[in-house]
Amino acid sequence: MSVTHSRRLAGAAGAAFLVVAVAGCSGLGRNAAGTLAYETADERHVTVSNPLVTGCHRLDAPGAVSVTNNTLVDLVLYPTQDCTGEDTIYLPTTVSDIIAPGARPWQSYTIVH
Repeated sequence: MSVTHSRRLAGAAGAAFLVVAVAGCSGLGRNAAGTLAYETADERHVTVSNPLVTGCHRLDAPGAVSVTNNTLVDLVLYPTQDCTGEDTIYLPTTVSDIIAPGARPWQSYTIVH
């Protein structure tokens, strides 16, 4: 095998490894292991298992008044349906939150990854 041929193979192998590494770290299609449990303002209990790590996730109407994060990642809770605005709360893994009296319920969340 010639030196030029070996370099081409090494370059191709390196490029293939890079593509696989970038795809594996992109977060697309990955899930947060564990559950997110919450109670809605109308007293329904909801459990979400292994949510996707990407995107904005809506909570069931009329929104959550308490949330327990039993996933392996942290969350950000929003009082809006589109994961925007102020008055957010950072909810670390294995922590719960209950809204303050008179506060709006949580409407959506994102996953910190």
